[in-house]
Amino acid sequence: MSTTGSLFGGGCGDKKMSPSASKSKSSSGSNVLQASRKTAMQGSDGKLYEYDRDSPIIFIGGVPRSGTTLMRAMLDAHDDVRCGEETRVVPRILQMRAKWMKSQKESVRLEEAGLTGEVLDSALSSFILEVVARHGEPSRRLCNKDPFTLKSGAYLKRLFPNSKFLFMVRDGRATVHSIITRKVTITGFDLKSYRQCLQKWNAAIKSMDEQCKELGDTHCLRVPYEQLVLHPREWMTKILSFLELEWTEDVLHHEQKVGKEHGISLSKVERSSDQVVKPVNLEALSKWVGHIPDDVVDEMAEVAPMLKHFGYDPHGNPPKYGQPDGEVVKNTNDVLENGSKWDHIGEEVKKHSKKDSGFRGRRSA
Repeated sequence: MSTTGSLFGGGCGDKKMSPSASKSKSSSGSNVLQASRKTAMQGSDGKLYEYDRDSPIIFIGGVPRSGTTLMRAMLDAHDDVRCGEETRVVPRILQMRAKWMKSQKESVRLEEAGLTGEVLDSALSSFILEVVARHGEPSRRLCNKDPFTLKSGAYLKRLFPNSKFLFMVRDGRATVHSIITRKVTITGFDLKSYRQCLQKWNAAIKSMDEQCKELGDTHCLRVPYEQLVLHPREWMTKILSFLELEWTEDVLHHEQKVGKEHGISLSKVERSSDQVVKPVNLEALSKWVGHIPDDVVDEMAEVAPMLKHFGYDPHGNPPKYGQPDGEVVKNTNDVLENGSKWDHIGEEVKKHSKKDSGFRGRRSA
């Protein structure tokens, strides 16, 4: 059951504004009432959850195949958080708005039609809030994992001032190898060329890093995928503290909640679903080694300079990411020794995931 709250607290005849409404002058000079539109949802326990533009929404971003799905699964294991599957429409509506703003002709047309920035902000914030809130179960904290939303991080913060962002950073060589081998279609990425994909990765992650800098340390936390995998307890402690969430051991055992009622829901169209059914392990860290063409390996520092920026050795082949915690080694041994069991679990989860509703397609970068 879900309802949308009214704009104002009083009835039609009540001339008083609610505490959430304020009066301001629009660009045309008229008085405009600004109110925080609420989205209200009732949980299965009968509890009412209300969300608005002041809600502390969590946004998980990064280049696809950088650990965004693992991050959201670990957060989904927290009783107070619900991320859920990628919406795919949130980054697209943000990209559409960005195109409008870049075109002077389009901007003028919008202004002439009365669609000021204030109007668009109000409409887009309502749209995004509805999509994020209603595509899964209600929870105390809403979370969205659409990787490319981080390219619009500063704008999202303007819409949702109390939002926080987790910026997933992974060795670009591993990211690109995964994109190519898993055939992840991203606009502009040529899946037949490691060189071109690494250049595209470099441009995308540079743009996201600039957004993270603009957001500032209080709103954006860079999470190195390799360190999250090697030291999950240390990094989840940092992440929950950053998000102002209480610690729970559940976030270190997300695999126990996959496919369970009120647990972690996975989608068959997300390419990481078969991996995140497993406990945090080392399996995917260095799969890229030996697969990148020699000429690209030799020129890696020039092809992808952002590797060095994030602390990766562009000539480290194989790489040295660090020593894993004991519990991660234990998980990895379990995954390797019981591969068929985990593969079966992955297939079962895919089989019982939500049906593909027709939004399938390439990601817009």
